[in-house]
Amino acid sequence: MKRVLILMSLVLFIQSCQQEVETAPNILFAIADDWGWPHAGAYGDPVVQTPAFDRIAREGLLFNHAYISSPSCTPSRNAILTGQFHWRLGPGANLWSTLDPATPVYPLLLEDAGYTIGRFQKSWGPGDLSNWERHPVGENFTGSGFAKFMEERSENQPFCFWLGTSDPHRPYQKGTGVESGIDLQKISLFEFFPDHDVVRSDVADYYYEVQRFDSLVADAIRVLEEHGELENTIIVMTGDHGMPFPRCKSNNYDSGARVPLAVRWGKGVKNPGRVLDDFISTTDLAPTFLELAGVEVPEVMTGNSFRNILASKKDGQVDPDGRSYVLHGKERHVPGQEEDMGGYPVRAIRTHDYLYIRNFREDRWPSGTPNYKEAAIPYCWLGDCDNGATKTYMVDNREKDETHSRLYDLAFGKRPAEELYDCQKDPDQLVNLAGDPSYADIKEELSARLMEQLLATGDPRATGGGEEFDEVPYLGHGPRHPSYKAE
Repeated sequence: MKRVLILMSLVLFIQSCQQEVETAPNILFAIADDWGWPHAGAYGDPVVQTPAFDRIAREGLLFNHAYISSPSCTPSRNAILTGQFHWRLGPGANLWSTLDPATPVYPLLLEDAGYTIGRFQKSWGPGDLSNWERHPVGENFTGSGFAKFMEERSENQPFCFWLGTSDPHRPYQKGTGVESGIDLQKISLFEFFPDHDVVRSDVADYYYEVQRFDSLVADAIRVLEEHGELENTIIVMTGDHGMPFPRCKSNNYDSGARVPLAVRWGKGVKNPGRVLDDFISTTDLAPTFLELAGVEVPEVMTGNSFRNILASKKDGQVDPDGRSYVLHGKERHVPGQEEDMGGYPVRAIRTHDYLYIRNFREDRWPSGTPNYKEAAIPYCWLGDCDNGATKTYMVDNREKDETHSRLYDLAFGKRPAEELYDCQKDPDQLVNLAGDPSYADIKEELSARLMEQLLATGDPRATGGGEEFDEVPYLGHGPRHPSYKAE
């Protein structure tokens, strides 16, 4: 009898272990709107307070080198959902566009595999999804929130939830940062910003909204704890591109293309608290989620799962062979050129040491034309840069002195076909070395590697037909000059 009881206990133990192993992980994907690197406490920012992000990093993984596919909302989010570079998505490569409903997206693939899915506030877009039978991110819980989603779901059903927000997208309520207690003099500015209190206060207002997003994620973590789901939930917290400031958002420098990224998974992350230097593209999220959920990854996805990094116990560079660089680029953000509806097509490759940028139409304005009266769409004034206090200050003071003039040109002036930056010596990427003979070999090597990868991924800018991106209907509107008056 005793032997039978021991045998039964062993069987039950094995069954419980198998059940634990086979339990599909939940997924909570928290993404801010215009939140860029390195604006989080875990990265050493001296001002902004991000306790939720810092906790996720401390109890999970912190990635130093996470990059989006495009520094523009719609294509960045399209790339995340599809696990593909935005240049493979036709109209979906542009802001205020659409997405082919035949394109696989990870939330619907998970739903088809038995997950319940949902979203809060901003998920896909902006653009038009009228040709989709199901929203690519699931049911909208914006009116009730993540807590309501958790209450309504089946307890035995895994879930995938997109926790979005409009923070820290402009416009800002002027002075909210200072009023919240942010010390302007402690703010660390990018070197391409003028050091002026107008700019510092604008950055403080941005920080205020970053902190509001962080509080939203903290609330979601508490809900997971209340439902006993924290340890079996993969939490990913990031942004869709850089901050909405000059030379940031809609630019392929680190200030526009690099984003915060922290991942927590109590049951799955080995040696939590690690800091990683592997390059991660946000196109890697979809195949990672699918693989961890036991769902087949479509061959069309160009992203690569980083499950091996989660399972590793190493710090620093875990996969030096597979993650030594990352690609990103841009098509049309807004149609802000003078003579046509085109955008400013860019492709870039980033290694630990260098950033190489290829500007395919150097004749165009990288931030939209300053000559708004002559533009194809007259109100798109410097349209690739959101209106705000820093933009206005830089434009109004561009002739104040040599420093202001130089910073204005860096943000809004035309650029050469090639740019190369030594990221170790010049972390804010101000000095273009593409014309320096001593860097010629490096430039040629990076240019060749970039073009090789663009051809391999079927980029029309490399294979031909890239001008079709400029012909996609634009469904939104761009920043307006202060003198603009609607008819």
